[in-house]
Amino acid sequence: MNRLKEKYKNDVIPALLKTFNYKNVNQVPKIEKIIVSMGVGVATQNKALLDNAVKDMVQITGRKPLVTKAKKSISNFKLRQGMPIGCKVTLRDEVMYEFMDRLVSIVLPRVRDFKGVPLNAFDGRGNYSLGVKEQTVFPEIDFDKIDQIRGLNIAFVTTADSDEEGRELLRLMGMPFVKKEKKD
Repeated sequence: MNRLKEKYKNDVIPALLKTFNYKNVNQVPKIEKIIVSMGVGVATQNKALLDNAVKDMVQITGRKPLVTKAKKSISNFKLRQGMPIGCKVTLRDEVMYEFMDRLVSIVLPRVRDFKGVPLNAFDGRGNYSLGVKEQTVFPEIDFDKIDQIRGLNIAFVTTADSDEEGRELLRLMGMPFVKKEKKD
């Protein structure tokens, strides 16, 4: 069993039961899925950049990504409906826990000048979004073989009803949130 999944069952569930006074274990929020996405806007001019983004995504997540296509045509961006402009992967169950464990313990501490992830990126329903400025912070990516530095978005979809519950769930799972500074 995964280390983070064990931590969730043994430590997080009892702590959340106590904090929010849930009546049974099934009310305790959990992480449903993690969606990792990468937009490659310049793929309209150069298709090879999208292929390289897909390769990076496979190395980062261990899963083959779905290529996302434009929903609308936007002439200013030379974009037509149906053109490939990015890729995304949805992680669930064991793979999701393994990815989050690597993200929290290895990847985020490697970010330059890292002080924690922002607290204000919740959507009002307990889901959290995080942006990573460059894919090179992932140890799976070989720095010598990258053609371009790309950012990626990571969305944590939870079953929490409020931001407070989602924040506490992610904090207990090891998410390094920014420490609030005390004012004098």
